[in-house]
Amino acid sequence: MSTAVANEPQGLGLKDAAPVAPPVTVTEKAALEVKRHIADMIERKEIEPGGKLYLRVRVQGGGCSGFQNKLDLDAKFDEKSDHKFEFHGIEVVVDKRSLLYLNGATVDFHDDLNKRGFTISNPQAKSTCGCGSSYSM
Repeated sequence: MSTAVANEPQGLGLKDAAPVAPPVTVTEKAALEVKRHIADMIERKEIEPGGKLYLRVRVQGGGCSGFQNKLDLDAKFDEKSDHKFEFHGIEVVVDKRSLLYLNGATVDFHDDLNKRGFTISNPQAKSTCGCGSSYSM
């Protein structure tokens, strides 16, 4: 009886494939602000130290133009309906339906003289309403 031994592990050619970029990106500034919010919540005893919170990014219908982005801190992650990503030490969850609308979107945080807060820039948005809080696709 003879035995065949492979010198190299046999793959499906996947090792040469480029890594797939996540459909949503969170900037380092936004991640730092999320960490600050979570630390403040722990300090105020709104959540237990060591408690898990995710940044939830979602799209919902509404506004003048049809769609609005929402950001929340959420303790729930459902493996069946959510995708999870990590950026700069925070975990981000996006439900499967919202992911269809957020492909290529970037979550950022601005702390300027004229603007303070989170923004989501979405390259799939065709037009926005006058105030910029909703968009159409």
